[in-house]
Amino acid sequence: MNAIPPTHPLDIAMRLTPTEDGRLRGATSDEYWNMMGPFGGTTASLMLKAALDAPQRIGDPVALTVNFCAPVAKGDFFIDLKETRTNRSTQHWSMELSQDDGVAASATAVFAKRRETWAHQPAARPAIPPRETLVPMDTEGRNAWLSRYDLRFAEGAMNFVARADDDPAPSRSLLWIADKPARALDFISLASLADTFIVRIFLVRGRMVPAGTVSLTTYFHTDAAALGALGSEPLIGVADTKVFRQGYFDQSAELWSADGRLLATSVQTVYFKE
Repeated sequence: MNAIPPTHPLDIAMRLTPTEDGRLRGATSDEYWNMMGPFGGTTASLMLKAALDAPQRIGDPVALTVNFCAPVAKGDFFIDLKETRTNRSTQHWSMELSQDDGVAASATAVFAKRRETWAHQPAARPAIPPRETLVPMDTEGRNAWLSRYDLRFAEGAMNFVARADDDPAPSRSLLWIADKPARALDFISLASLADTFIVRIFLVRGRMVPAGTVSLTTYFHTDAAALGALGSEPLIGVADTKVFRQGYFDQSAELWSADGRLLATSVQTVYFKE
């Protein structure tokens, strides 16, 4: 497995220090700052890392659900970690991220001891032009977290040309995604990458709309060894939405290896305000 440089911006953002009362202390990262708080992908990764680092943790993550309760303010935060139950092959964890004004995010994670079994992947890798033929997204002047990713769109790039309400743009995006600077893939980076897709309502309406993720669930379809064998290779991402209605919409995403292995899928519920 490729070594992960401890000075990579993501790993600096993931630093958690145990406290005397059994909690984990961390601090927000300016490198991954979004509009009103940290990039949600790093919040999800921090929750996952808390469980990954636990000495009694077994297996690899299978599912991670993060509920964003309130904006995370710049500065220190604490994560409370609880081993909910450990069975023969699965393990369940719950996490809460809090600051002075209370809980800002809660999460649950399921880990499992994977084993070789019959396998079948009905899903097919989406067709996409070679990465080197696509231009990286220009992140100059945008939210800081975007500069931490190399995003190369084949379709569905953000275009800030406002659309009429009765003429929304397509909601699908297809792109190559990689950490910037390059970083060996692991579950921490995969959890963050699953949230790198532009909020769909910005895309279909061609303008910024007050919006924020309420709940994000990511399912992991690989083990640590297979993920580590990919090194720092860019992934293929696809994201779409099925419905915008009454102030909320769904957003689904897939992350693929270049050779066609589905690594992770995610779905989130996003609030928007008119």
